[in-house]
Amino acid sequence: MKRGFWIAYVLLLMAQLLLSNYFHVTPYIFLTLLPVMVLCIPIRMGTVSAMLIACLSGLVIDFLSEGVLGLNALSIIPVAYARNGIIGLIFGPELFARKEDFSVGRCGFGKVAAALFLSLLIFLVIYIWADGAGTRPLWFNGLRLLASLGASFLLSLLTLNVLAPDPRK
Repeated sequence: MKRGFWIAYVLLLMAQLLLSNYFHVTPYIFLTLLPVMVLCIPIRMGTVSAMLIACLSGLVIDFLSEGVLGLNALSIIPVAYARNGIIGLIFGPELFARKEDFSVGRCGFGKVAAALFLSLLIFLVIYIWADGAGTRPLWFNGLRLLASLGASFLLSLLTLNVLAPDPRK
């Protein structure tokens, strides 16, 4: 495993802490980097390892930021579980056969954006459902999902080249 990936992962975890603590734009938008971070965990790591890393990352965010303890962990573990399925569905089995990580340069922007979109969607559906806990109307949760998905997608696109750089460069 590349040491640079884990340094970037920890730095982005700190960036997520800053986002969670200080960047509350509106109640409709929840900014998250966790799904892109988990999606970019090297393929060499198995599903169980990715789930453990995701759980620890979620608990760190939950414990060190304001919010419900366990909410990020609850939402990110299914993303880690679905990670290999998403990668296999979008990129095909070649990456697994070669034990090769994906990047925008190698796989194309459209495929990477689709994988990112699916992982963000899984995370945000669970997060918003658990955060609302039946106390918010469906229209509010739907609007929050759309706004958070758009904002987090754009933010995650900026971090892709940090976690999944093009190896040809």
